[in-house]
Amino acid sequence: MRDFLYFLVKLALVVFVVRSFVVAPFTIPSESMQPRLLIGDYLLAAKWPYGYSRYSLPFDVPLLPRRVLAAQPERGDVVIFRAPPSNQRDYIKRVIGLPGDSVQLRGGRVILNGRRLPRERIADLVVPASPNSPCFSTLYSEPAAGGGGACRYPRYRETLPGGRSYETLDIGVTGVDDTPVFNVPVGHMFVMGDNRDRSEDSRVATDAGGIGLVPQDNLVGRALVVVYSTDGSASPVRPWTWWPAVRAERIGGRF
Repeated sequence: MRDFLYFLVKLALVVFVVRSFVVAPFTIPSESMQPRLLIGDYLLAAKWPYGYSRYSLPFDVPLLPRRVLAAQPERGDVVIFRAPPSNQRDYIKRVIGLPGDSVQLRGGRVILNGRRLPRERIADLVVPASPNSPCFSTLYSEPAAGGGGACRYPRYRETLPGGRSYETLDIGVTGVDDTPVFNVPVGHMFVMGDNRDRSEDSRVATDAGGIGLVPQDNLVGRALVVVYSTDGSASPVRPWTWWPAVRAERIGGRF
């Protein structure tokens, strides 16, 4: 019994170290990062790129009074962070603005430091409608080849200064398509979801119910790789439904 308990202690210590300082698993519960991430994706996040803080540790154990080995993210990074103002929930968004940058949206287009980011229309995103990924509305629903339903959304490729690009969705006109100018202060970042009309991000201040400009001290990690994905149709008590629910084509996707 003593040897077994000793083994459990060592195992718990290894898990604590790996999860705190190397990689940690996260799940995607919302549509805010479509098309890059879908509800039901499971990913690993690298913990080392931006340094470590209490938010790096399981259960927010207050062993680190401040962020150590701190490093700033790059524009375009997909980051996990503790969302203001409560700092209780993990959010995942893309970094658009860094300290010294100005960010504004006009007509749904991002204006970074006074220049509108290039954006080109590409093929629509078409994803099967499933229990965890229903269509946003019937306007975007259509029959799927082979039966069932599918969701079709307008998709674009946006490019940051320096050439880094990624895909975004622009479903329609919303109240955050036009914003004031946000000046990013030292130690903060402006983040957005790739699904621009379905994301709670830096466009809305904390006093208006959003998350506002995010302190870099809230960083938890950088998205690394998708390790599993399910469409939500499996039943835990019906094993024969497990494999058909797996979206195998999404496993291994990197950032």
